[in-house]
Amino acid sequence: MNQATIPVNLPDGHRQEPSPAIATLQSGQTVLDLSSSDSTYRTLAATAVGEDGHIIGVAATPDVVAQAREDVVLNGFYNMSFRLGELDYLPVADQTVDVIISHYGLHPSSAKTQVFREALRALKPGGHLALVEMVATQVLPEDVEEGGVLMLDDIEDMLRAAGFDHIQSQSTPSGRGPRQASTLNGAIEELVTPVLIEAAKPA
Repeated sequence: MNQATIPVNLPDGHRQEPSPAIATLQSGQTVLDLSSSDSTYRTLAATAVGEDGHIIGVAATPDVVAQAREDVVLNGFYNMSFRLGELDYLPVADQTVDVIISHYGLHPSSAKTQVFREALRALKPGGHLALVEMVATQVLPEDVEEGGVLMLDDIEDMLRAAGFDHIQSQSTPSGRGPRQASTLNGAIEELVTPVLIEAAKPA
């Protein structure tokens, strides 16, 4: 059975259900995680791929990379590594990653199409992209849209433009993204929803 289909034990003794974005990870896979600040999410992914797999995290600042590396030593997950870089210029070689995951990691980027192009470059042929993101269910005020919340159709169009196919999406009860949870008022929260978005690189 795939390890990610059942709750996993975290280092602090808590148990957590995996996000839908990592529920299909398999032992031995190389996974690129775009959720630089979500250590629990990385831990779940590392558990799913096992000792033979590898999780690569990307962060834009040295402080975040340093903290993530400290967490690896503290929690004993040695199948993780972290690299300094930007999402729109990923610090990984071409066609070296089996799966790319993100748990509310894309909303800060103002160049999502470029991020998706980079994701396509990094993935092996037939590789898989799985994102959980907040999406708008209708047109939002400009200040919220500028914060990174887009319509689902817009995200799917960007994925197609980047070269992905087999694009599909479904609602998920994963909760609110870190930025949206702290900035959206009650009225706006009703206009957004978390969605699992999946796509594949042509084989």
